[in-house]
Amino acid sequence: MAAGTIKVLIVDDHPVVREGLAAMLARAPDIEVVGEARDGQEAIEQVGALQPDVVLMDLQMPRVDGVEAIKQIRVRQPRVQTIVLTTYGDDESIFRGLEAGARGYLLKDAPRDELFRAVRAVARGESLLQPAVATRLLDRFSRRPAPAQETLTERELDVLRLLARGSANKEIGAALHISESTVKTHVANIFQKLDVSDRTEAVTAALRRGLLTL
Repeated sequence: MAAGTIKVLIVDDHPVVREGLAAMLARAPDIEVVGEARDGQEAIEQVGALQPDVVLMDLQMPRVDGVEAIKQIRVRQPRVQTIVLTTYGDDESIFRGLEAGARGYLLKDAPRDELFRAVRAVARGESLLQPAVATRLLDRFSRRPAPAQETLTERELDVLRLLARGSANKEIGAALHISESTVKTHVANIFQKLDVSDRTEAVTAALRRGLLTL
């Protein structure tokens, strides 16, 4: 395995899906599939044995479902990051996955490049929501008024909206015509004001408080 290669564990109860994902990920030179699991219980065991960097986790599976597996992996192996990859794009499934500790959420119809991007982002310690998923969350909370006590500046709100779309710091800087270091400063301020530690938590907290609208 080459240095810097991202080790991925695929978790899905359908063999055809696992095989398809493995074949797709094999096209990325910096990603290697180190194992597969058929359900959440097997995923927990495989994570301990294989020490992957990223887990692609389905939600609906026998024995132990994806949400419970994410929770247990987060406790037992906090270094390992999880991306939910599922057919379920309803609000409840999205929130359950994110609240369990997933750092990304993709639907199974996501383009290949978007899957690669999510794996790389999560491996770097970032978070990524597929735009279709972020839109559902935004739509759910778009009618809630922003609490008066929140003090995010207009520029911080601009950055937050782009975070919700899954944009990386470089992309945010280009869109807002500011430097990448300035973006990092804004992101740090957002985290502090919302009392969160990563991008997914920031977007979820902002949606709950009505700070993001479509």
